[in-house]
Amino acid sequence: MTFTFKKAAVGGLATIGAVALLAGCASAPEETDADGGETLDYLPCMVSDAGGFDDKSFNQLGREGLESASDELGVEPTLVESAAETDYASNLQSLVDQGCNTIVTVGFLLAPAALESATANPDLEYVSIDDTVDTDFDGVTDAENIKPIIFDTAQAAFLAGYLSAGMSETGAVGTYGGINIPTVSIFMDGFAQGVEYYNEENGADVQVLGWDREAQDGSFTGGFEANDTARQVAQGLIDQNIDVLLPVGGPIYQSGAAAIRDSGRDIMLLGVDADVYETDPSVGDLLLTSIRKGIDVGVEDAILAAGNGEFDPAPFVGTLENEGVGLAPFHDFEDAVPADLSSKLDELQQMIIDGDITVESYLAG
Repeated sequence: MTFTFKKAAVGGLATIGAVALLAGCASAPEETDADGGETLDYLPCMVSDAGGFDDKSFNQLGREGLESASDELGVEPTLVESAAETDYASNLQSLVDQGCNTIVTVGFLLAPAALESATANPDLEYVSIDDTVDTDFDGVTDAENIKPIIFDTAQAAFLAGYLSAGMSETGAVGTYGGINIPTVSIFMDGFAQGVEYYNEENGADVQVLGWDREAQDGSFTGGFEANDTARQVAQGLIDQNIDVLLPVGGPIYQSGAAAIRDSGRDIMLLGVDADVYETDPSVGDLLLTSIRKGIDVGVEDAILAAGNGEFDPAPFVGTLENEGVGLAPFHDFEDAVPADLSSKLDELQQMIIDGDITVESYLAG
């Protein structure tokens, strides 16, 4: 089973909520460079979450999307990295002071600072990854100059859960997250739903450790750093005889991989956000698949539009149907996944798209 992400994916994502659209703008003015050619007078910028741009996950995907769009526009982007949540407001202000036209904020936790900055600077354009910036929960983004790009990753995680249950030999799979926030727990909850569906269909009893759907709580490291705490959380799940592990939260998968290697057992790892097999080949031999979301595609499309004077603040949500989310290839596990299980995932994906299976999430329409 192979999923691909097309460049046009986010351009066709489903619109959610009622959002006031900004009036169409003329193309950005151009300047003449030293060689006599014309250069775009446009400065796209980005601020990372605390995981940093080299997290081999969602921050890195955001940066890649920004850099790709900037190359196509012929401009040089400005990036600023956050070391902690306390850096968010000052980092955003530094980008405003540098004359940025469009500012991309990467991650759910940046949303409050993004809203404050956008409200104070209504003439600038903002792109919020992983949050709708709807603090009053009325279904409308709180500032007309913010474009949310969000992903219903529960749908793809459901497929990963079904796959994991079908591949497990110990009858136990595990998951842990960085912080219990919606953009993390959506993976864990979708994963658990997929395992539950497998059990119902196959009369099985595969256990999900690390996430309780009823309590909406589970195993968390308290941050997104690859550290001893993350390793200990992973080890706690490994000690309960799991043979598939889903870490959700940027670099914390690295701690999970280290714990797997130390265990000496055959435990499969699941990546999130990026195809981690491609972004971090050092763990490729452990990766069954990754639960992918097209952050890079979303950022690239948004910046290309903004750079051409066509910024559209309408929020978009990535789904299986529009290829905004999906599973990465099985890579080294291609021959290990039974053909009937792979075919079943294709069937389940279509059933989710057709509405025959409802995957619950805070983004489900």
